[in-house]
Amino acid sequence: MTTSDGVDLPAPPWRPARGPRRPVRQRLPLSKDLIVATALRIAVAEGLDAVTVRRVGEELETGSASLYTHISGKDELFELVLDAATADVTVPAPETGRWMEQVHEVAWQIYRVLTAHNDVARVSLGVIPTGPNMLRIAEGLLDIMISGGVPVQTAAWTIDRLLLYIASDAYQSALFLAHRKPEQSIPEYAVQFLSDIREFYASLPADRFPHTSGNAETLTTGGGDERFEYGLSLLLDGLAARLPGA
Repeated sequence: MTTSDGVDLPAPPWRPARGPRRPVRQRLPLSKDLIVATALRIAVAEGLDAVTVRRVGEELETGSASLYTHISGKDELFELVLDAATADVTVPAPETGRWMEQVHEVAWQIYRVLTAHNDVARVSLGVIPTGPNMLRIAEGLLDIMISGGVPVQTAAWTIDRLLLYIASDAYQSALFLAHRKPEQSIPEYAVQFLSDIREFYASLPADRFPHTSGNAETLTTGGGDERFEYGLSLLLDGLAARLPGA
């Protein structure tokens, strides 16, 4: 208790003692960037299904209504999360004679980014991404391919198929890892999974599944990166073979 002239007096003995003051946590001003960053953090830690407007509001200690002043709803939030996840993808300026190598490099960047963000790749499978980062990436890929002599229509459809391939593979990777036990490392889980599949294939009746049972080892070789590279090379090599003058 403090007097008007600033002197501290002891509290009366019958008055319950007050506990120590809790530090007041300063909340950051609510903004679209903060909402998206929070949603992305939840998605990476728990998966996209855990991301709701209500959950993000709870994380930010505010109500859902406050978030709706910055976003229109969950669909927009998901698109913004995808766009934020791809913010670090860089697209180089076109280099003469290197369009295939450059597209290959950007494709790997996108794949690495998406696989590092749990199942966020799922968002791009249901919509045409229109966020600033995804538009920047698509524009850069168009620039590389058209500058390299790829016809506009061919470049447009190739980028569409390429991004679909990358997102599908990244999402499949997230689904695969979702079954991993917490105590298992990713390499340990992959080895065990492939071993189980290999054993199952080999056990199939040879008279009904001669190729599957007889080639169980070959069918289960190669990790995710090797298989992604194989598919990516198929796409780009196939495109190059169809270009005029190939």
